[in-house]
Formats: sequence, structure tokens, C-alpha cells
Amino acid sequence: MLPPGALPASIDETSQALLDHDYVAERSLATALFLALELARPLFLEGEPGTGKTEIAKTVATMLGRPLIRLQCHEGLDQSGAAYEWNYARQMMEIRLAEREGLSREALGEQLFSGRFLIKRALLQAIDPAQPVPPVLLIDELDRADEPFEAYLLEVLSDFQITIPEFGTVAAAQPPIVVLTSNRTREIHDAVKRRCLYHWVGFPDAARELAILGRRVPGAGAALSRQVVAFVQGLRRMELYKLPGIAESIEWTRALLALDALVLDPAVVNDTLGVLLKYQDDIARVQGGEAARLLEEVRQAMGA
Repeated sequence: MLPPGALPASIDETSQALLDHDYVAERSLATALFLALELARPLFLEGEPGTGKTEIAKTVATMLGRPLIRLQCHEGLDQSGAAYEWNYARQMMEIRLAEREGLSREALGEQLFSGRFLIKRALLQAIDPAQPVPPVLLIDELDRADEPFEAYLLEVLSDFQITIPEFGTVAAAQPPIVVLTSNRTREIHDAVKRRCLYHWVGFPDAARELAILGRRVPGAGAALSRQVVAFVQGLRRMELYKLPGIAESIEWTRALLALDALVLDPAVVNDTLGVLLKYQDDIARVQGGEAARLLEEVRQAMGA
């Protein structure tokens, strides 16, 4: 375990710190994270859904003992939803009170655009100099946001500051740890990527996926875990609309435990495919013959 408030001093220490919190990272990811922490640069993680991109930000916040501030991106996200907005209702009330008390326009203007009327959203919270320790800022699924929002992010990612015309510039006393994720439903602009360290998070190989299941679902027996990994790895070799990620492997193993399954059989596989696959066309393709074929391959591999 890392000492409170300390950053890992090496790639090996980074990898071990993640492992101490049940995140099994490949060395290239541990290297990217170590460099992001050492150089105080944002870390941009791109890859298929369910491969652990969001989870790494949560794990980093836990292992470093820092608060996690999450900005969930979506279509139409703008400055007011991501950074700040003025509390217009309170400002209107202040105007009415000022009119009754005969307050001058200059004095009223200074009050209306002070900090007590400023609603801080995720980005402004993350760089707030009043933060006791720099938080971990997770900008999740950036590809879901509109392209103009990326331009707004540039000031935050470059200088860790936000300029508010009526208020001034808010700059971080110490930069937050920033993790951005994308499922690559569209390309992110090069200007954003240039400000970050980049890492592609792919599907794990069988050995690492087995290690992840051992950490995340310790109650699963060795035989069941090996069968789950072999079956899911087989699904990923198929032409499916949405391949199952490690998140689905973990959830499926938990579902099988809830059903008291000790090993895979055709009935339990067909009945629980909806935990692994999220599109009916994929389920219809796998259910029945394909599931039986994959299961037979798994049994032969286990026997060998």
C-alpha cells in the first residue's frame, strides 16, 4: 500500500498499488499511469466499452486517497453543465432586495457576480484552489459529447484554469489528476489528444482476465472461472455487434454464482446470455448451436 498522500515512485510500484485495490493492469497501462502522475499530464484512455477505463480512475482515487469528481459526458453538454453557471434565481431575489434597500447599481453588480452566486460544476470543482488536496477528475465517455465541447476543454487541460468573464480566472493551486475516457464512437480532436498521454485499453488476454475474475469475484471456483474466461474469449472471436467486455465477464460470473452454477452447461448459458450480450441479434446468433459449439470447445480445452 502507498503511504497516505504519496504518489508511486516507479512503474512496478504503480502496478502493485493498482493490484492492491484489485485492478489487474497490464504493464503498458501501469507505465502510462505512472508517467501521467509523474508529469502531471492528463491520461486519455480509449477502447471498447467494458474494458476498465472508468474503473481505473475510481481505483486511482481510492489508492491515492483523493476525492473523485466525475463528469459524465452526453450529447448537448456545455459550459453550464460541465463547468459553472450563475444562480439566476438567487440573483433575481438579490436584485429585488437591493431595489427595496436603495443599493447602488455598482454595489449590486459586485454582489451579483460574486462567488456566492456561482454554481460550481465538475470542471470548476476539480480546479478550485480551495480544494484541500487535488482531486481525481474523470471526464467519462468524451466521445458522447459534441465536438464544440472539446474546444472548451482545451483551457482546462492545458493550464488547469477556467476563465469566467464576469468573475475572473480560476486556476488550480495544484493540478488535479485527470483521466479522460472514450469508447471511440467518434474520433476525438487531435488538439485534445496532444494535451494528454494516450493509452488504448483493449480486451484482456485469457490469463489476465482469469486474474481479474479471481480478484473481482473471489467466490467463484477455479473451474467455473476458467470456463467463463474461455467462453467469453470465444465470443470475442465472433462477428458480433457488441463484444462482451471484462465488465460483462465479471457480471456473468456473479450471475452464475447467484444461480449456484459450479460449471457451465447449455441450459444455464442460454438462459443467461442476456448478461453477456446486450443486443438481441447477438443473442439470437449465439443462442443454441453456437453456444453449444463454444461450450464444447471450452470442455475440450479444459480436458486438454
